Amino acid sequence: MVARDGGMGDGRASNPDPAMPGPANPVLLYDGVCGLCNRLVQFVLKHDNQAHFRFASLQSVYAARILQRHDLDPHDLDTFYYAEEFGEHLATRSDAVISVLRDLGGLWAAIAVALRLLPKSFRNWGYGVVARRRYRVFGKYESCPLPEERYRDRFLEL
Repeated sequence: MVARDGGMGDGRASNPDPAMPGPANPVLLYDGVCGLCNRLVQFVLKHDNQAHFRFASLQSVYAARILQRHDLDPHDLDTFYYAEEFGEHLATRSDAVISVLRDLGGLWAAIAVALRLLPKSFRNWGYGVVARRRYRVFGKYESCPLPEERYRDRFLEL
C-alpha cells in the first residue's frame, strides 16, 4: 500500500530509482582509495548474484550524511560500514564483515557464523591490525576507481 506522500505508509518516501538503496538493500561504505577495500568490493560484486548490495565510498556525501547521523567522524577512513534501513542501522568493523558474509549466503554464511563465535574484542583487534597496514600492504589509489560499467548502477554518487 502506497501512502499519499508516495511512500510506504511509514513516513519514508519510496524511491523509484533502482540504484538507490531500499530497505532490503544494505549499503557498504568503504574507503574508496584503499586497495584492500576496493578488492573487498570486487569480491562482493562477484559473489552477490542477486544484486543485493549497494556501495558508497566513505569520501561521498551519502556516507558523510549517514555517519553524521550516528555521531561518527566522516573523515575516519579506517572503518568499513554495513548500513541497513536507509542508514538507520549501522554495523562496523568485524560486525560489518560478518554481515556481508551472512548476506552472501552459502559457504560465506557458514564462515560468518564461525567468525561470530569469536569474541568481538578479538575480531576487532584483528580488524584493526589489518586496517592500520592496509595502505602499506594493498596500496592506495589517488582517487576512487570507477567500477565496471555493468556494476555502476549499484554505486551511489559516482
